[in-house]
Amino acid sequence: MACPPEQPTSPSRRRGRGLSRSFFARSALEVAPDLLNKLLVVGDRSGRIVEVEAYMGEDDPASHAYRGPTPRTAVMFGPAGHLYVYFSYGMHWCANVVAGDDGIASAVLLRAVRPVSGIDSMRAARPAARRDVDLTNGPAKLCQALGISGELDGTDITRPGALVRIVDDAVAPPELPTTGPRVGISAAVDCPWRFSVPDDPHRSAPRPRP
Repeated sequence: MACPPEQPTSPSRRRGRGLSRSFFARSALEVAPDLLNKLLVVGDRSGRIVEVEAYMGEDDPASHAYRGPTPRTAVMFGPAGHLYVYFSYGMHWCANVVAGDDGIASAVLLRAVRPVSGIDSMRAARPAARRDVDLTNGPAKLCQALGISGELDGTDITRPGALVRIVDDAVAPPELPTTGPRVGISAAVDCPWRFSVPDDPHRSAPRPRP
């Protein structure tokens, strides 16, 4: 059964608390499922996180940090709770939240959200999306709809007043998230480190199976 669309809210009506650095200072494999159903807030736009992927740095051949720090990946090596934004295929921005201990790279890719507020702004940013369900159902679509670009790389999302925040508004993560292999990679393809809210229609393709 598909989840019903969430009722839009204005920024002034949003409730909840921003996640602390200690929330992110854990293994990406712990942080990733706990991010499900949290609110990703960017200015006056927000969406409920319904799909993520964990990347384990120098222990993960699919991670950008697998071969150690570079100017591009420096933010992934800590501290936790910062935004790692990268340009994909020379066309699109994708956003991750940094997890783990300082000096040990790990991150969680934000793959899909369910739009909650600022939906008109999302539609304007994503004119190619014919349906609202297609506004944010992919990591590049998500960034385009919410206005996340390379200028936000390194943002401390735990800082009060930051443009990008992840908020806990008391909607619990699913007890049994759907898990499966990550998408668009050529190494470590069998690791079941893609987590999503079961049956949510805003997840990205290909839809993960239980």
